[in-house]
Amino acid sequence: QVQLVESGGGLVQAGGSLRLSCAASGRTFNNYHMAWFRQAPGQEREFVAGVSATGGNIYYTDSVKGRFTISRDNVKNTVYLQMNSLKPEDTAVYYCKAEVNFTLLRRTGRGFWGQGTQVTVSS
Repeated sequence: QVQLVESGGGLVQAGGSLRLSCAASGRTFNNYHMAWFRQAPGQEREFVAGVSATGGNIYYTDSVKGRFTISRDNVKNTVYLQMNSLKPEDTAVYYCKAEVNFTLLRRTGRGFWGQGTQVTVSS
């Protein structure tokens, strides 16, 4: 089991930057693949970025490629999402996910989830 707490969200203007953090409890963080999802009002939760347990494999959804960077620090038990060149359509609640099965990392139906952090990008 792992518990996740997201932080770093806020209100920024289009073109600005934010860095989200997801702090994990326990001592098994390095056994989990990690991902960021987001959910806007009235929409389904969608995959944004994922990183394998050791950081060797990284995936992004097409809409954030070149703008967002996911990384992890297995000593600090933390995963990050650096978001640059933010757009209004990036506005959503961003959630952190931990998953032991790499093939299921990008699905919403299982795994451990944080409480979410709000990101709002103004025009």
